[in-house]
Amino acid sequence: MNLSKLTLFVFCFFFLFFPISLLAHGVSLSDQETLSNGGLLAYILVGAKHMVTGYDHLLFLTGVIFYLSGFKDIVRFITIFTIGHSITLISATYLGIKADEHLIDAVIALSVLYKGFENLGGFKTLFKRSSPNLLLMVFIFGLIHGFGLSTRLQSFDLGAGQFLSKIVCFNIGVELGQIAALIPIVFIISNWKSRDSYQGFYKFVNWFLVFAGISLFVFQMYGYLNGHG
Repeated sequence: MNLSKLTLFVFCFFFLFFPISLLAHGVSLSDQETLSNGGLLAYILVGAKHMVTGYDHLLFLTGVIFYLSGFKDIVRFITIFTIGHSITLISATYLGIKADEHLIDAVIALSVLYKGFENLGGFKTLFKRSSPNLLLMVFIFGLIHGFGLSTRLQSFDLGAGQFLSKIVCFNIGVELGQIAALIPIVFIISNWKSRDSYQGFYKFVNWFLVFAGISLFVFQMYGYLNGHG
């Protein structure tokens, strides 16, 4: 199996099994037990696990990476995203600010849709204008994604002791999980750019982001309306 077929297989596996994997993107009894018995290290482990299974976050970042041209750009934009989601994750959790999980995840789904739409030239095609400043939008979406992470974290029983330390450790875990998940994504996209099939690959993945964003938005809104009916 050559590199093109192998990387296509990896992406197809990721995309086809993405809806199933979403079932793990939440609060589980095993995670709660880990947090209750494992100390601060457990918060790092659960934070990393949450990001690795947080395909809505990773799909958005995949869309961002497609838009960038070099390693320095990738580091800069991922850093801005990290700063944004760290601000809201830590502050919202510490202050006890919550939102309905379905609603915040619906907005995160729209960020995935937005990135695919932008990468496919949607702003120029439909609105006859350039897309908004990407660095600013990544920061804004980072704030939103961080609020979603905070909502998840607040679903756990965090106990009374070392409250801020637990939040910070969870955030550290999220960053470690994000790095681990992005390494293969960056590798695949970067290595595919020199291939003749890149344009087809680019369109396929970004159309998938549009489809995934719409599907996740509908799914989350259904969950919200069904839960409040």
